[in-house]
Amino acid sequence: MTTALQTDARIQREVRDELAWDPRVRPDEIGVSVVDGVVTLTGRVDGYARRWAARGCAQRVRGVRAVADDIEVRLPGDTGRTDSDIAIAASRALDWDSFVPAERLDVTVANGWVVLRGEVEFGWQRRTAEHELRRLGGVRGVTNLVEVRPAAPVDGERTRRDVQRALLRGIGTERVTVEVDGDTVVLSGVVRSWWEREQAERVAWSAEGVRAVRDELLVGG
Repeated sequence: MTTALQTDARIQREVRDELAWDPRVRPDEIGVSVVDGVVTLTGRVDGYARRWAARGCAQRVRGVRAVADDIEVRLPGDTGRTDSDIAIAASRALDWDSFVPAERLDVTVANGWVVLRGEVEFGWQRRTAEHELRRLGGVRGVTNLVEVRPAAPVDGERTRRDVQRALLRGIGTERVTVEVDGDTVVLSGVVRSWWEREQAERVAWSAEGVRAVRDELLVGG
């Protein structure tokens, strides 16, 4: 067996193991195939949260270059949650998260799809609010229209240094280049896994004054 085939076989095995390990996923519902480091997920699940969890499992495995999500979502005939129910649950979820300025956010729901609007001071607050809503039962998707409006302008060089140091502490790699274009952090270079790519984005969004993050990272060996 060639090295490439051995690598694909190892990735397939570890993605299946990760699916079995994650309590949010039913591994018998998900099919996994791998070609040249690209994972294709197939199958049928009963909720969007399970689909997103399965995708996250694949992205966490070392060596995965990309994930093709072909999982079909078939909701039960009656989810028991109306748009009004989802809107109430969304508002409560934002209220309960002390790190999210719920009073500055507005939620609307149509056919299970949530639209989030408003303003926050930090990019990570925007991401946290969306994450909270995606976890709710009955939610088919989230459109995040929240604007990030920092209290102070970005010091580009300071932000670049701070993000670079945080990346070294968090994922221990010097292969990620950080640049700051106005109030946007640009990440480029190579990381070893989708988990590292996600962590790099999280670090960049946590920087003070950042309104946007442009992720140009490649996942490689």
